Amino acid sequence: MALLPAQTIAQLLRNGRRQAPLKGTAHEIDFIPVVKLFAPDGGATWLLTELDPDDPDIAFGLCDLGLGFPELGYVSLRDIARVRGRLGLLVERDRHFRPQMALSAYAERARAAGRVTV
Repeated sequence: MALLPAQTIAQLLRNGRRQAPLKGTAHEIDFIPVVKLFAPDGGATWLLTELDPDDPDIAFGLCDLGLGFPELGYVSLRDIARVRGRLGLLVERDRHFRPQMALSAYAERARAAGRVTV
């Protein structure tokens, strides 16, 4: 997928493989986001930490559709690639994003602000 370079996909898959045996336990890993995707002409933002090793189209992270209710969850990369903003622009990868904290901290800030803030 052109949206994510091979190196990013590899890191997301590594995180997914590490997380898979821990899902649903108290030992789940609170990863630092690997990538930020956003709609340049809309309010949608995704901070992704991992890909499902059994279905690499499914990513986990902080999902904000710009409606004031950001949440942790799963999303299809194919679906993200089809998103268009108000002006018809495609979703982009934020090449300047440098994560500073774990996903749970971003989620807490996003819930308080009603949107993802980085």
